[in-house]
Amino acid sequence: MPKGEFGKPMIGVASSFTDLIAGHVGMRDLERYIEKGVHSGGGYPFIFGIPGVCDGIAMGHEGMGYSLPSRELIADCVETVAKAHSLDGLVLLTNCDKITPGMLMAAARLDIPSIVVTAGPMLSGNLRGRRLSFVRDTFEAMAMNKAGEISAEELESCESEACPGCGSCQGLYTANTMACLTEALGMSLPGCGTALAVSAKKRHLAFESGARIVSLVKEDVTPSKILTEGAFDNAIRLDLALGGSSNTLLHLCAIARETGYELDPDRFDELSRVTPQLCSLRPAGDFFMEDLDAAGGIAAVFSRFSGELAEAPSVGGASVKSVAAKVSWVDDEVIAKIDAPVRKEGGIAILKGNLAPDGAVVKQSGVSEAMMNFTGTARCFDSEEEAMKAIMEGTVKGGEVVVIRYEGPKGGPGMREMLAPTAALMGMGLGDSVALITDGRFSGGTRGPCIGHVSPEAAAGGTIALVKDGDKIELDIPGRGLSLLVSEEELSKRREDLVAPKAKNLKGWLSRYARLVTSANTGAVLEG
Repeated sequence: MPKGEFGKPMIGVASSFTDLIAGHVGMRDLERYIEKGVHSGGGYPFIFGIPGVCDGIAMGHEGMGYSLPSRELIADCVETVAKAHSLDGLVLLTNCDKITPGMLMAAARLDIPSIVVTAGPMLSGNLRGRRLSFVRDTFEAMAMNKAGEISAEELESCESEACPGCGSCQGLYTANTMACLTEALGMSLPGCGTALAVSAKKRHLAFESGARIVSLVKEDVTPSKILTEGAFDNAIRLDLALGGSSNTLLHLCAIARETGYELDPDRFDELSRVTPQLCSLRPAGDFFMEDLDAAGGIAAVFSRFSGELAEAPSVGGASVKSVAAKVSWVDDEVIAKIDAPVRKEGGIAILKGNLAPDGAVVKQSGVSEAMMNFTGTARCFDSEEEAMKAIMEGTVKGGEVVVIRYEGPKGGPGMREMLAPTAALMGMGLGDSVALITDGRFSGGTRGPCIGHVSPEAAAGGTIALVKDGDKIELDIPGRGLSLLVSEEELSKRREDLVAPKAKNLKGWLSRYARLVTSANTGAVLEG
């Protein structure tokens, strides 16, 4: 480093580049544009690496147990390097599911000037004139092949064509939902949440973010001045309007906690009652992220209800509310008008009842009207693998409620995503006749009557551990209810007789995680 550069702000560029994740393989290019921006702005950049897990690759096996825990490791890694090297500011280059919230947690914790660059969504695939998304058109296609609806050749064609290049999965799954929410929080520049990975627009945003971080350092604009209660409300409203991933509840609660703000999950439900769903993107709908970007992006969605937004500042200088107020054109087909919404309520609902006293989460934007109220017979499984085997063998029938337990933050450990069984249910044609309930969680790619985050979890002695095959379970999404139709006397007896499954032989990081992690309704953060 030349001595003449010593007086400039020293900017860390935390990059999660890796060849392992489709959403991250294009980051080397973005690193260069960020570096150029930092130099042009009068700073000196230092790139350092951050680990990443691809949920699409980790799905359905023991690797998924490491996905949510990796969020805590990522936050710790960013904190460690920033503190050890006394960096003046941070550009956080990220994209996929747990990496973005982990970096935001670190920014909130460190409270040094920070700006986020999300690397952007992938272009849609194309097969014989039909647009494809990786998650919906491969995971569900596997079950369709098993059910005899499509051939092995058709399945292979889907797999070959679904990922045409770099970027995060093409629909409103967790990675893209978190990218959009990062913009809504004011932690990335306008347009960054939807700009495609392969676009010049994304490169320009990377350059501008590099230049802007130097100004943020000089102006002493830190995350605590941006991540206000109003900013979190704005992010929740956006999630609800988009019909985004239910995983955001975990992540927003965890990010808020780093700021000292205890975000109550019930806030999602309060805002859901008054925030209509305006977009219908994959997996529940048929629009892609490229369509949302072309329709005007996050500012255009916000423009539909800009009067309801909080006047929260942003790293770009102008508040997200003021940016939204200046939008002059919106594609009405992709972003519905307030008086003609996709749904009258937001995409996420919080359910409570004797089966989930501390709450459970459903992505109601992906549930058909036929399954909004449903009473079924319990089929209980103590692991995802047991449930998946039963579904693929065809032993799960219409009218049943699949209960997957001991997969929560402690019990999993790691609160694995259940995209494999949920996609299998949809692919086997059971989406309108079978519900799934778990103390684990769901991928942003999940659709159908799938209820996750059941709290307390089974490993903590929650009611979900007491359910038996043949019990009746009542789901009432409009009434926000989730009830096990068994008397309190019987549940008390079952609790006395409860024998938990044999403890898992945990080693290494996951054994520590299981000891320290809290419940899903608190964001599954670590304590102790």
